[in-house]
Amino acid sequence: MQEIIRIRGRRPLNGSVTISGSKNATVALIPAAVLANGPVTIVGVPEIADVDNLSEILHILNVDVIQRANDHLIIDPTNMKNVSLDDSVVTKLRASYYFMGALLGKYGYVRMKMPGGCYLGPRPIDLHIKGFEALGATVEYDRGCYTIKADHLRGAKIFLDIASVGATINIMMAAVYADGRTTIENAAREPEIIDVATLLNKMGANVRGAGTNVITIDGVKDLSGCFHEIIPDRIEAGTFVIMAAACAEEMKIMNVIPKHIEGLTSKLQEMGADMDIGIDSITVRKTDLLYKPIDVTTKPYPGFATDLQQPLTALLTQANGVSQVTDTIYKERFKHCLELQRMGANIELTSGSAFIKGPTQLYGDKVTATDLRCGACLVIAGLIADGTTEIHDVYHIDRGYDRIDDKLRAIGAHISRTMID
Repeated sequence: MQEIIRIRGRRPLNGSVTISGSKNATVALIPAAVLANGPVTIVGVPEIADVDNLSEILHILNVDVIQRANDHLIIDPTNMKNVSLDDSVVTKLRASYYFMGALLGKYGYVRMKMPGGCYLGPRPIDLHIKGFEALGATVEYDRGCYTIKADHLRGAKIFLDIASVGATINIMMAAVYADGRTTIENAAREPEIIDVATLLNKMGANVRGAGTNVITIDGVKDLSGCFHEIIPDRIEAGTFVIMAAACAEEMKIMNVIPKHIEGLTSKLQEMGADMDIGIDSITVRKTDLLYKPIDVTTKPYPGFATDLQQPLTALLTQANGVSQVTDTIYKERFKHCLELQRMGANIELTSGSAFIKGPTQLYGDKVTATDLRCGACLVIAGLIADGTTEIHDVYHIDRGYDRIDDKLRAIGAHISRTMID
């Protein structure tokens, strides 16, 4: 048995949507919480499968997890035990690797399986390993498990060859208890890194420069519990803004930090979208004019987010002309285009780029969410398409979007879930 999503397309969307807490921040904040020596309260936690899987890992570590409300977690590592993380749940999400930095920082030792997650092409963790080794750790890999240990972690100057979000956060967490100062040069600048640094500083860490390309961490002896509210999810916000541009009469996306998605909104304005951008909301209205084609190249923040190129591709099938999408982060991140072609899209693929010719009418079909953001792309395509779209492997969507079908039904979408053999 598997769960599928069915969407009957060409129904106009109207109303408002409230964006949930950031998935990409949450999956780092939860492992970061175990660095404390007391309870950490996190508010704004999205209802997504990745949170369930991370909570399961916390239970393996004997960390108490109390859910006071749907978006309200209390993580208490007081009785935590540093056991091997060789359970299969580790392979269900890539973000499980944040336990490497957290456990190494706190205990000087971690043993865990290779993390999993969406396949987007090669996604090595060599920069994480390089950072851990610079801090004084030794790393061994045997039979699918990493063993990382250090008798003593010492601050170091670390240059990242690529501005990796995961490596920046993992090194930051490993360094909070290290002796002396750690400097991360060519650090990633994403808002989620600032959110993790904010949590660590509330706990008593000394992290400066988050949001710039140089982060310094002065080691401390103790971290305590704290209260933290997660930033809004910029990728969910961007996804709903794209949905609104694709098929809304008038739609307001609330709980947004517009600055976080300027790479997207500037491109939508270039296409001719009718948008009002407020302090913490974006309103999109229907335009009767054909959208203009655009060229998009993904880049590290504050450039155009790789996580939004797949959802945007569905909208570009409706633009009047040829649009080009080039992904410099994950060059193989174009499996969604094969699914869109099933629905009638006119897309030519080359290495690292897609050329989308529009406007083309999309038609409902059976398609497969090959990864999280591909799933979001197919939801948008289903909303645009004539007839009924049936999306398989929807567990990918549930990993990162909080109640996406409930939110869409509330604004007029004809969307349902069902179990099939």
